[in-house]
Amino acid sequence: MHSPLVSIISINYNQTVVTCEMLYSLRRVTYPALEIIIVDNASPTDDLHLISDNFPEVRLVRSARNLGYAGGNNLGVQHARGRYLLFLNNDTEVEPNFLQPLVRLFERDCRAGIASPKIIFHGTDGLIQYAGSTGINPWTGRSSGIGSLEKDLGQHNTSSTTALADGAAMMVPRRVVDQVGLMPELYFLYYEELDWCEMIKRAGFVCHYVAESTVYHKESISVGKSSVLKTYYMNRNRLLYLRRNVYGWAFWSSTLVFLMAAIPKKALAFSLRFEWEHLKALGRGLRWHLGKLRMTKE
Repeated sequence: MHSPLVSIISINYNQTVVTCEMLYSLRRVTYPALEIIIVDNASPTDDLHLISDNFPEVRLVRSARNLGYAGGNNLGVQHARGRYLLFLNNDTEVEPNFLQPLVRLFERDCRAGIASPKIIFHGTDGLIQYAGSTGINPWTGRSSGIGSLEKDLGQHNTSSTTALADGAAMMVPRRVVDQVGLMPELYFLYYEELDWCEMIKRAGFVCHYVAESTVYHKESISVGKSSVLKTYYMNRNRLLYLRRNVYGWAFWSSTLVFLMAAIPKKALAFSLRFEWEHLKALGRGLRWHLGKLRMTKE
């Protein structure tokens, strides 16, 4: 039986050793038709010879500047030849047979537009990060993951349609990208894959959780779990996502709650912990929107 080509696209930014750990994991993959594309997002200090010398099978694409998560992945798409595109965080490791269930889904269901595997926190005793999603809460701008922090005892071993994919590992057919367009690059970091998922769904496709596929995620290695950069983009892009994906009275009510409750609560927490740089990053994220008041939904 013919196996369609899968292009695995991953971004490296100052994390060559971590990226190599992912690549060693990918060498154990049993799927017979794949190519691996690493996009280096203009890393200022990384020694990329660790990749090129140890993984000659990998296509290494060097960006002249840091394009962010969406821009880096979109650059990878330009170099990809596969029927299916798998966007995989560099801080992941995979099960050897993780690709086959994802490919089977898209081969049998033409309405499937995007899918993510089960994602387990790496280095834990089977703690689940993602087993599907109930979607974004419009009043907080936060996503709700199914199975989050539960021990994996098989309770989420049934594949299903779901509200949102997870950017740590998600597969999209090339034909869907050609129809819908690339990831929206105005986010730069965080929420762009969720917005893209909504774009794909609005085009008539369906999002899936594929329980038979497993990926392990080290999470937040590239930017740090409590970095100022993460504070800025997380809060800026929560509101950006709401502006682009929530409509009518729901948008105005959710925005009011977000600005009058969620943001002050976070600002107070930063103040009580004397985290002034995070507080300033929160303010910068909100001010960004003042120059984008006429932004359209698409």
